[in-house]
Amino acid sequence: MTDPIADFLTRIRNAVKANHKVVEAPGSKIKREITKILYEQGYILAYKFDADEKGHPSIKIALKFDAATKVSAIKNLKRVSRPGLRQYASVADMPRVQNGLGIAILSTSKGIMTDAKARKENVGGEVLCYIW
Repeated sequence: MTDPIADFLTRIRNAVKANHKVVEAPGSKIKREITKILYEQGYILAYKFDADEKGHPSIKIALKFDAATKVSAIKNLKRVSRPGLRQYASVADMPRVQNGLGIAILSTSKGIMTDAKARKENVGGEVLCYIW
């Protein structure tokens, strides 16, 4: 697999569109951090990190849906930086997703964080994805 982060986001996107309650994906450190950010920002209900029967790490994510309208908290996910074309942003040209209604997840020298936290800490980095 050449882009495991894109695969991870696609699994979540497909599960949202199919109205699945839980999605499972192979785990890694960067996917773990992205999952924690999704939980902290209120896009997912819960998550669990464990290993399959062969010992490979996996992530189970409970997706968040509105009870009345059955609409997901995640409207869309977009992979920005990819292996063939890396996208970097400084603090001055940090992207605003949906005019501040969404988040951008960045990989910085201080770890994986949202665009708002990166602005606060005055650090730029690689823009991994947009979520709204």
